[in-house]
Amino acid sequence: MKPTLLVLAAGMGSRYGGLKQVDPVGPNGETIIDYCIYDAMRAGFGKVAFVIRHDIEAAFREAVGARFEKRLPVEYAFQELNKVPAGFAVLASRKKPWGTAHAILVAEDVVREPFAMINADDFYGADSFRVLGEFLSKARVDSADYSMVGFILRNTLSEHGTVSRGVCQVDEKRMLKQVVELLKIEKHGNAARNLDGKGGFEPLTADEYCSMNMWGFTPTLFGFLREEFAKFLKERGQEEKSECLIPTAVNHLVTNRRATVKVLPTKSSWFGVTYQEDRPIVMESVRALIRRGEYPEKLWT
Repeated sequence: MKPTLLVLAAGMGSRYGGLKQVDPVGPNGETIIDYCIYDAMRAGFGKVAFVIRHDIEAAFREAVGARFEKRLPVEYAFQELNKVPAGFAVLASRKKPWGTAHAILVAEDVVREPFAMINADDFYGADSFRVLGEFLSKARVDSADYSMVGFILRNTLSEHGTVSRGVCQVDEKRMLKQVVELLKIEKHGNAARNLDGKGGFEPLTADEYCSMNMWGFTPTLFGFLREEFAKFLKERGQEEKSECLIPTAVNHLVTNRRATVKVLPTKSSWFGVTYQEDRPIVMESVRALIRRGEYPEKLWT
């Protein structure tokens, strides 16, 4: 059974002006999503599922989805604020989506295979898809043995501001012991630090493994996420900006021994557009990969 690639793209409408024009990073108008799906296809993934919002569906299908529908099966799931379990009410003033755990949960009806989850605006590299594809190709559908592609924290920081990362503790067998979502990490000399919300800083070596939201799961995750999301809504559902994040949900599963997560090292470098100032760096990084022969000049022929 070929694994599925689940792409979280619900937030793209606001970032790309309704998706009439998605920012290119490749020499022939290729976007980060193009490179991710190209890498996934050659790593053996058999389907792509996009998580979007209903209000950007038409623009997304035209600007993004139509390019892939002739190349492999494509499905869509929709993340909306009103997609909450019975018995819960949405705060009237809330505008912010419920977070990455909820974004995965809404795809339950379209993902029936082992699957990788990625962000739509992160470039993960060919080797990352290869190692994750190999893991998922051997995964049992009913297993709770998951995986995560681990990037080194210092290689994922921005020169232009703070970033959010799931910082990991890993044992000698590269099994995940803990992942904690730190929301304001910045470079600090040769290391890093996280603003802790109380006016202080938590020091980091910057050599830690971190999650860039490139996970490998099976459909067993959906049952766990239903529990996690209901618990989240009970505790924080009436806050305007709280989010149910996948690193936090995975951390609960691992620390309670309900699931295992293998951290998969990768030879690929991650890069993404956290700030608009990051985009020229991403474009030059893509061109360097093309010069090295890792991608063709024109991705789709």
